[in-house]
Amino acid sequence: MREMKLEEKVGARLHPTAEIHPSAELGPGVEVGPYAVIGPNVVIGEGTRVESHAVIEEYTTLGAHCVIKSHAVLGGEPQDHKFSGERSYLVLGEHNIIREFVTLHRATGEEQATVLGDHNMIMAYCHIGHNCTFGSNISMANGVGVSGHVIVEDRVVFGGMVGVHQFVKIGQLAMVGGMSKVEQDIPPYMKADGRPAEVYDLNIIGCRRAGIRDTVRAELKLAYKLLYRSGFNVSQAIEAIDAEVPPSPERDYLLNFVKNIKYGYRGRQLDTPRA
Repeated sequence: MREMKLEEKVGARLHPTAEIHPSAELGPGVEVGPYAVIGPNVVIGEGTRVESHAVIEEYTTLGAHCVIKSHAVLGGEPQDHKFSGERSYLVLGEHNIIREFVTLHRATGEEQATVLGDHNMIMAYCHIGHNCTFGSNISMANGVGVSGHVIVEDRVVFGGMVGVHQFVKIGQLAMVGGMSKVEQDIPPYMKADGRPAEVYDLNIIGCRRAGIRDTVRAELKLAYKLLYRSGFNVSQAIEAIDAEVPPSPERDYLLNFVKNIKYGYRGRQLDTPRA
């Protein structure tokens, strides 16, 4: 009896010029295009499509029904002097679209991971650095560069050519204007723009699309004004929001996010304070 080929075993469609390491695990219906390279210890979920000349390096996991476009490189070694060849990971959820020439790097640190959730659109020439954690339903326009150890929460929208400093945290439903330089945390529900990026409004449209009620959107607008347009310092604005804005999950999340920024360094709650 002849030995079954890999594509016969998993029901995949593999171009004959693709190079796939024997240890790679491919789910049913996976497609791998011409000259694509799949490295060792890679896991690719059901129905995912890897197009021509894409490279999936070791210890990368892709969820089901992702699309990896031509010349993207996923799971490359981190651009970090501290990296010394330790085993680390890149993990993507389901239904992600990774466009041409995107680079997503594994983490620094033994058994650490760079993680993306589900339903993200990462457009051409973007870079996501080591040890980043991305949520779901994020849209990132062309040419965005994200440094290491950044957290981006659900439903964030980036304009093109944005640069994000390491250890920045961007809250859910925030929107970052194109060409911005993000050096500090951006609270949830806010719109930010500029070099450096500064909050200038509430992301009304994003909040509406996310199903946040009219009354809560109005309350978040008041919270925005108290934080950024009242002349209060942060502590005074937090007190005013506590007193004037009715509690809601959205208000409380915004308050906790803003309160935590002071524990970090230079407006980045994830960054270790300097002595």
